[in-house]
Amino acid sequence: MDIKEYFTRISYQGSYDKPDLATLTDVFQHHIRAVPFENLSIHCGESIELELEATYNKIVRKKRGGWCMENNHLLSWVLKTLGYDVTLLGSKVYVPEYNAYADEIDHLLLKVVLDGKSYIVDGGFGIAYQMWQPMELISGRDQPQTPGVFRFREESGVWYLEKVKRKQWVPNQSVSTFHNVEKEVCRQVYLFTLQPRDIEEFRACNTHLQTAPDSLFVTKSICSLQTTNGVRALVGWKLTEMKYNYKDNMDLVEIRILADEEMEKTLREKFNITLDKKFVPINTSRLSLF
Repeated sequence: MDIKEYFTRISYQGSYDKPDLATLTDVFQHHIRAVPFENLSIHCGESIELELEATYNKIVRKKRGGWCMENNHLLSWVLKTLGYDVTLLGSKVYVPEYNAYADEIDHLLLKVVLDGKSYIVDGGFGIAYQMWQPMELISGRDQPQTPGVFRFREESGVWYLEKVKRKQWVPNQSVSTFHNVEKEVCRQVYLFTLQPRDIEEFRACNTHLQTAPDSLFVTKSICSLQTTNGVRALVGWKLTEMKYNYKDNMDLVEIRILADEEMEKTLREKFNITLDKKFVPINTSRLSLF
């Protein structure tokens, strides 16, 4: 594994001799705009592995994306290589349809300590809840970013991440299944503690999420990529492109339903992904990812 090869993959040409907040933010933003959040392996007959070398080969050399346990595992290696103090953390993602958090840890994120301050770095959540900058680990303070206002809330050692969404302007409402598009909504994202984790603690979760019949990742094929002004996502056959804060504190949401024959071209042109095996899209869950 070679850090310069990784930088070529994410088109990063900045300096990296000084492990400061500016470099961390720059590398992070290049990563989320170059490496999709995706679970396409599940839907084209591949397995998702936890080993770092396999993840590196998939994302850096094959120019694929990955989910949290791939993106953030790779980012932890990158940041440690650059001299950052990095700790793996585990979180439980909020599931709106049950109005509850997951029973077990199902998401990997990173804590980076820099100049005496702790930051959460998460390059593996994707879609519209993906942070664009490292977030200082401080409770109760709004941290405005381009995607919206994020904040942490701490109670008895448990930290909660939430995001205030803007109103959404959806020109072609007929194909929209969004909820609460008329108003700003505060949405829970996940909860976590600061207990350090090892990648091996995610092995059971990694298997469960790609095999359980009721797993979101089994019932939805997902590929999303952050852009310079928003996010695009292909979920099943639905291509959604969102521009943040398009006008009047509203996000512009454009939706198109694709035909099967458009899939390969869309993945290549919109997400820079070329798959080795046949992709079978699916979207049998009604849960909205926006």
